[in-house]
Amino acid sequence: MEQSTPWAMAQARSRLLLLCLATAASVSVLQARAQTDTMGFISIDCGLPGTASYLDTSNITYVPDAAFIDTGSNSNISVEYVTPKLKKLYLNVRSFPDGARNCYTLRTANAGHKFLLRAIFMYGNHDGLGRPPVFDLYVGVNFWTMVNITAADAVVIQEAIVVVPEDFVQVCLVNTGTGTPFITGLELRPLKSTLYPQANATQGLVLVGRLNFGPTDQTDIIRYPDDLHDRIWFPWVNPTNWAVLSTTNRVQNLDDDIFEAPSKVMQTAITPRNASMNIEFYWDSEPQPKDPTPGYIGILYFSELQLLPSNVVRQFYINLNGQLWYPRGMTPDYLYSDSISNDNPVRDNARYNISINATANSTLPPIINAVEVFSVISTRNVGTDSVDVSAITAIKAKYHILKNWMGDPCLPKNFAWNGLTCSFAISSAPRITGINMSFSGLNGDISSSFADIKAVQYLDLSHNNLSGTIPDSLSQLSSLTVLDLTGNQLSGSIPSGLLKRIQDGSLNIRYGNNPNLCTDAGPTNTTLKPQNETPMSHVTTNNSTYEERSLQLENRRFTYRELEIITNNFQRVLGQGGFGSVYHGLLEDGTQVAIKLRSDSSNQGVKEFVAEAQILTQIHHKNLVSMIGYCKDGEYMALVYEYMPEGNLQEHIAGNGHNRKLLSWRQRLKIALESAQGLEYLHKGCNPPLIHRDVKATNILLNSKLEAKIADFGLSKAFNRDNDTHVSTNSLVGTPGYVDPEYQNTMQPTTKSDVYSFGVMLLELVTGRPAVLRDPEPISIIQWSRQRLARGNIEDIVDPRMHGNYDINSVWKAADIALKCTMVASTQRPTMTDVVMLLQECLELQQACIDGSGGMNGNFSTGSSSDLYSGYNAYNAHGQFTDVSQGSTDHNFLRVPTMAKGPAAR
Repeated sequence: MEQSTPWAMAQARSRLLLLCLATAASVSVLQARAQTDTMGFISIDCGLPGTASYLDTSNITYVPDAAFIDTGSNSNISVEYVTPKLKKLYLNVRSFPDGARNCYTLRTANAGHKFLLRAIFMYGNHDGLGRPPVFDLYVGVNFWTMVNITAADAVVIQEAIVVVPEDFVQVCLVNTGTGTPFITGLELRPLKSTLYPQANATQGLVLVGRLNFGPTDQTDIIRYPDDLHDRIWFPWVNPTNWAVLSTTNRVQNLDDDIFEAPSKVMQTAITPRNASMNIEFYWDSEPQPKDPTPGYIGILYFSELQLLPSNVVRQFYINLNGQLWYPRGMTPDYLYSDSISNDNPVRDNARYNISINATANSTLPPIINAVEVFSVISTRNVGTDSVDVSAITAIKAKYHILKNWMGDPCLPKNFAWNGLTCSFAISSAPRITGINMSFSGLNGDISSSFADIKAVQYLDLSHNNLSGTIPDSLSQLSSLTVLDLTGNQLSGSIPSGLLKRIQDGSLNIRYGNNPNLCTDAGPTNTTLKPQNETPMSHVTTNNSTYEERSLQLENRRFTYRELEIITNNFQRVLGQGGFGSVYHGLLEDGTQVAIKLRSDSSNQGVKEFVAEAQILTQIHHKNLVSMIGYCKDGEYMALVYEYMPEGNLQEHIAGNGHNRKLLSWRQRLKIALESAQGLEYLHKGCNPPLIHRDVKATNILLNSKLEAKIADFGLSKAFNRDNDTHVSTNSLVGTPGYVDPEYQNTMQPTTKSDVYSFGVMLLELVTGRPAVLRDPEPISIIQWSRQRLARGNIEDIVDPRMHGNYDINSVWKAADIALKCTMVASTQRPTMTDVVMLLQECLELQQACIDGSGGMNGNFSTGSSSDLYSGYNAYNAHGQFTDVSQGSTDHNFLRVPTMAKGPAAR
């Protein structure tokens, strides 16, 4: 028995206290008396049309699902699967052919409470395709399980016990590309906080099996009202190997019982027909893609159902994989419910064999009444700030927005709502920092809920049909730096609070093309005018005319003479690029700026200038360089940016940064993550989305805090997210060593082209070497890295100047990310959303190493003396056994190969 394995035992005798034994630590006595909870059930018949509810055979009221979800379509199962015995619940489903993620929202009474969630699925060939799907199920922002439907008439029940942090819980179905997700029923049952203590704020329990030993009828399923928590107890019937013990007397729970097994379940038990034999069963571990070594929690229930004379003893040991599971002989109490469970999940076994055998002192064989087995899931992922969620949900409802606006707004990152930008911190909930709802068909007034999203930095409501006045409450958003109201039907005047923010320079407001908006500043009689009154409609260059849209720049417009003054006659050169030279400047208020002045010999012309200017007026993200203004003064063209005093990333990789100090591994990871977040915003947060097309180390600029910002958008291209992921071009652009080979072949850049270039840059950060090496012949850093990593030693490529000051797992993961980004086939590359998530994990590994924790999470027992339990098969809709398990699909839970219809004792 491992010293570190913790156990809990619910004993019938209140006088019994178990002390800490040499063979098992942390043994505690937990006593309980069952209490009847008020129901508080939510029971949903998914796909049920209309608004009428009905009472099912369990005396539970089921309601249609329209009030809980606003996507999907209803359909009926095929008539061939409809029989007189079929429950009404299974006649219809809701399916989700559109969108990657579709979510139900269930409102609860209070935040922080514990609930049992149950999702029910019966395919019934409702779509006529004859192909049951496979898809993922999430509870909130945390992965719950994979749903694998293997037969048209099989019922698959997925059940979880979780603590819900907010006053609502969302259940999301995620399309994984293997069929259209659907759902038949969804149920929520409140639990007391004292029940199932293994389920807490960071860990949930997913049911593998819940079995009642002793019934003689396979249809004798126990649930509400016999179980006040509406757990479903399936019978395990095997008259060949087991004898049945039963009683009609009530089996009681003790005070503070942490499981509250119902009396009807505890009124039956099994014992071996051959009194010298053991009770034995097993199940196999089922690794999941997101959890290769699942952990398990087991709960075994015992109650003595016979009043034994004083000279008769029933005592037994409980073993797991041949070693004691519970450290002493177990003697159940008469008509009291006992339970034994493990507190910490056990892992790392391929098969878990449970054996219950009589002790030497026992005169009777062992018994068992019931068993539950759960796998554990992490619920550590925290959803978006609750106030932000409430506000953006109200905004969604007001404007009837669909898009992909369902589930959590920010997490998981690959399902974040289109048009939103979020900030993420390890120790706090994500916050919404950017909202782009331009061209979204918004009608009515500006929702007051926008003012509740306190961390928002930019808000783009341009080019809609918004009317009414501008709410002054927006001025209270202290983080807001850009408010774009261009192209609406707003009226009234600019509120005084916003005027003050404009005047103190903390807010840039854009409000052009609102015909009824008065911009008189009030008593001072100062009129605020949009600065886009002089559009650049035609530009002539090299005897050709390029027709342009109006730049509509609300940024400051500089004259060439002003630029001369700001730069002290262009005295200090910061750098040189294809557009021209970049100069240092100083505005009147002392703000430092960088001025990119187009030279006569520039190979980037007016088109690139206009493209970059237009893009920079539309995008706002903390990891993208901000444009302060522009100059179009006769032949002179310039862009004025925020100044980035630490130069570009390539200088720092080469060791030529301003302070000549090499970047640490943590700094490199942070820069990579911030750059990835900027690209993710371009790909997902912009409307329309953008492909940068020239991602490289020289285009990653660093401020005084070494925070990374992407620059140089002259080659960027927009693409239509709804129609395609690429844009057609007639010229190849980019920098040698960074250009996607697929783009080179097709002339069609995609978002994955940026991913490829980013992967090259990430390899530069890992290795400290340039994109193209001379070794002595030219070789790409990708090929160079792959050749050396094939030897299995990461140190063959890591920048030796870091002198080993890094977490080896973090570096390995980063190199792996880079190599995945630079796969030749773009379909094999991750998205930038994936990259952001993976780099955050790299950074957490490195931070854990710095903190001295070694990146270890949890307190798992190791070794073979782990614990576990039993299993069972699911019933189909007619109450018959099928080969589909009720919990995680296809678990071999207490089944032997010769028993296709259920587990067997040995």
